[in-house]
Amino acid sequence: MISQFAPAKINLYLHITGRRPDGYHVLDSLTAFAGVGDEIRLEPAAHFDFAVEGPQAALLRDEPVEKNLVVKVARGLAERTGKNLDLRLTLVKNLPVASGIGGGSSDAAAALRALALHWGVDSGDPGFWDVAALGGQDVPVCLRAETCYITEEGTAAGPILPHTDIVLVNPNQSLPTVEVYKCFRDDGFAFSAPARLKESPQNVAELATSLKERGNDLAAPALKLRPVIGQVIMALEATQHCVFARMSGSGATCFGLYPGRDHARKAAAEILEAHPDWWVIQSHIPKHADRRQRF
Repeated sequence: MISQFAPAKINLYLHITGRRPDGYHVLDSLTAFAGVGDEIRLEPAAHFDFAVEGPQAALLRDEPVEKNLVVKVARGLAERTGKNLDLRLTLVKNLPVASGIGGGSSDAAAALRALALHWGVDSGDPGFWDVAALGGQDVPVCLRAETCYITEEGTAAGPILPHTDIVLVNPNQSLPTVEVYKCFRDDGFAFSAPARLKESPQNVAELATSLKERGNDLAAPALKLRPVIGQVIMALEATQHCVFARMSGSGATCFGLYPGRDHARKAAAEILEAHPDWWVIQSHIPKHADRRQRF
């Protein structure tokens, strides 16, 4: 069996800088990857099979199999390489669905890594990355799973971040990305200027200071669609030692930054005790050099 980790993707800041003629929005976003995520397992089988397990699997079990990004990229890579899909892919779903932390894209990227290992596909093959792009811009980003900027031109190397302890909180309410962007567009929310960090932060306090000077342009439309997001951010900010809190991506997951693991662990326990119906987990953003996987 081959197993691949699919880390949560966190937008530390997200500015929408414009809109292309084809309707897609142009982003400037600093993206990092957490130490918590889903898992993809690959096993040989007589024919192709896809299964979803884990604590957050319920919403995906009712979804048509062919709609899942894992299945789409698996079929795409098989067609591109002429391989037979005589295998079983299992998605162990630990992250909330449609929650602004890149779960589906990271799952697809993990599946591609597993398939490449299984079939001996060269990750430097342009066709491999063409297949990744079938799942959208985020799948290639999640293949590398490294801190980076997402820009109009694609991706660019991000700053070296310090080890950062975090708490992730989702109110157990899914929020489709397309709805948030539609609200941003229809309600006329303003664009922002690009705002890359001038230098790499040396500690969590410096990272928090940099993020306070930037924003998440999708927070306002997401909050309009899911007002509970405001409660989540307040719950994080109310915990002792939280140095910064914000919504990630298009929501509804929010993150808080903490100066140490014990502080984050205590904060997670407090929030979960107060809101047992929420998804709450303590994790971290590793140093650049501590990345679990390279691709």
